Amino acid sequence: MARREGPDAACAGGTGAARSVSTEAARIGGTGAARSVSTGAACSESTGASRSDGTDVAPSESTDVTRTGAPHTARTEGPDMDDTVRRREEAPIAAPHVPEPAPSPVPAPSPAPAALTAPAPRRAKSPDTDPGLPHRRWWTPYLFLLPGLVMVVLFSLWPFVNTVILSLTDAQILKGGRFVGLENYGRALGDPDFWTATVNSVVYLAVVVPCLVLLPLALAVLVQRKIPGIGFFRSAFYTPVIASAVVVGLIWQWVLRSDGLVNTVFEKLHLISGPVPFLTDSTMLLVSAMIVTIWKGLGYYMVFYLAALGNVPTSLYEAAALDGAGAVRRFLSITIPSVKPMMLLVGTLSAISALRVFTEIYILGGESGGPGGGARTLPFLIRQVGLGFAGETGYAAAISILLFLLTLVFSLLGHRLSKGDER
Repeated sequence: MARREGPDAACAGGTGAARSVSTEAARIGGTGAARSVSTGAACSESTGASRSDGTDVAPSESTDVTRTGAPHTARTEGPDMDDTVRRREEAPIAAPHVPEPAPSPVPAPSPAPAALTAPAPRRAKSPDTDPGLPHRRWWTPYLFLLPGLVMVVLFSLWPFVNTVILSLTDAQILKGGRFVGLENYGRALGDPDFWTATVNSVVYLAVVVPCLVLLPLALAVLVQRKIPGIGFFRSAFYTPVIASAVVVGLIWQWVLRSDGLVNTVFEKLHLISGPVPFLTDSTMLLVSAMIVTIWKGLGYYMVFYLAALGNVPTSLYEAAALDGAGAVRRFLSITIPSVKPMMLLVGTLSAISALRVFTEIYILGGESGGPGGGARTLPFLIRQVGLGFAGETGYAAAISILLFLLTLVFSLLGHRLSKGDER
């Protein structure tokens, strides 16, 4: 019984390697062929081991595997069994053919999202060297500015520079002059006519500017209300603005002359014993010109105030009314502070216009500027000195520069006041 257990034990001892081979063969394509090879190899190795130890091998049961993979048990005894074992030992054992697994296809890498992909740097093209962009030259914007620049240079910058040059010469209208330096400025400062014209211009400014700052504001407050027919009054107040200054001057000349409308009405009402010299007295002529200027500028500056009043919240007026504030109180406490920047702007513009007044004086007082030229302003004096066959263009240019400096002073003063108000 012990002799028969020898081969079985040998076969059992070799099952570790055999099972590993058979399991791999069965997993890959495994059928009876794999099992036959593994079993035979295991039994051969175990039997050979027992014979090398010198142990007699008795006839025992051996497991054989047919080519079909069906195992069967064969009993051999004596020498036949030895020959069988010897043949099995001598026969080469073919290694099992294990097919290599087919390589799995490697999936292609998916493209990165567009948001995570950094854009490729583009080479900047120089506008000066790129032939495809002929309109992207550095001087292209200046082509659009060129017409305006030419107009400014020809009609503003060059005349100013030429006036400064002329003010330093004794040039006349029909002949050139020589350089005299500041002689013309010294002559102007010592000329009584210059100081009379300067005083008239400053007085004109002092009277006209406050009227053109306050009266258009009051007028704008009145026409701002939404009442029937208010559009007609707005148009009527703005009509003098679009009328020509010459036409306006001629209308007022007819109204203010000795046999004009005003004197006739006053005489009919027995308010005066004789005609009022509106146009024959220097002071009255200057006052009449101021009235014309104010009347013509009311509608113009009214539009400025209407735009400013449109930005004032109505809730402020409603809250003030609930607190018991009257119309005057609301005007002083709400309206004026709200439109104060616009008042400074109107004051600056009206001051510049007052210093440049010429048409009103010329139409109402004639070419002499009133009796004895007593109503002349600086622009009127410049025109009177510089024109004619004996016109002194150099001296007129010097007076023009002095008028420019006077205007610049009032402009800077208005700018200073506006900056102080913003702070």
